[in-house]
Amino acid sequence: MKVSIIQHTPEPEKLIAAAAKLCYSESGCENIMGDLDEEKTKSFVRMLAELGHESPIEHVSFTFAIEGVSRSLLAQITRHRHASFSVQSQRYVKQNNFVYITPPAISSDKTINDIYVKTMNDSFASYNLIADMLEQKYRYEFLESGMTEKQARSKAEKKAIEDARFVLPNACETKMVMTMNARSLYNFFALRCCNRAQWEIRELATEMYKLCYAIAPTLFSAAGPSCCNGNCAEGKMTCGQIESVRSKFKKIKESNENG
Repeated sequence: MKVSIIQHTPEPEKLIAAAAKLCYSESGCENIMGDLDEEKTKSFVRMLAELGHESPIEHVSFTFAIEGVSRSLLAQITRHRHASFSVQSQRYVKQNNFVYITPPAISSDKTINDIYVKTMNDSFASYNLIADMLEQKYRYEFLESGMTEKQARSKAEKKAIEDARFVLPNACETKMVMTMNARSLYNFFALRCCNRAQWEIRELATEMYKLCYAIAPTLFSAAGPSCCNGNCAEGKMTCGQIESVRSKFKKIKESNENG
């Protein structure tokens, strides 16, 4: 798994402070960010967290480049509707270099892992076979319709992988660019950094949290799983490891503060 922030709102905390300043003072829009030094900026951002006033943090967004994750993760992350996604298409990109994700519980057991690897290899072999057979079928049809050899070959390959992809497993690797505003990230981290989240998306969310915290530590100081900022939101479904989770995220913050 690889995740990086490829773009974000410049001076995110200062922009949020400016929005908050407009809400809670007689300031006008002219030079609204002009007299916001570092201390005033932190003060406004902390005030918003204490008041639970979240709308000003929507003005800030972060764009992530993500790769080395499964299509299974894709199905989960796209449930976060207040986000924008650009995902590598299996319809247009042929899986010549088949990469798949292996869950730790599988890779740690040789017998299970051997079965898993065979299943992946069989799936890829079936994908290639179906794609080749469909490509021949479609190429013949396109040639019969009057297309040139070059046109028929290009169109046939695209149409073939469109259907062949149905045999690819959820384990198949994908890449994406995703943009979220800070308020949506707060919700994402609360749900997906939680121990009860599935292991892959929890790992991704934690890495995203680290990157965001390094850029805007005051803004994201109260982000993370719910138990780090109060009681566990899972109720009777709690993982029962609250102190361990709190310690983990405390270390992330301390690591950033210590460089």
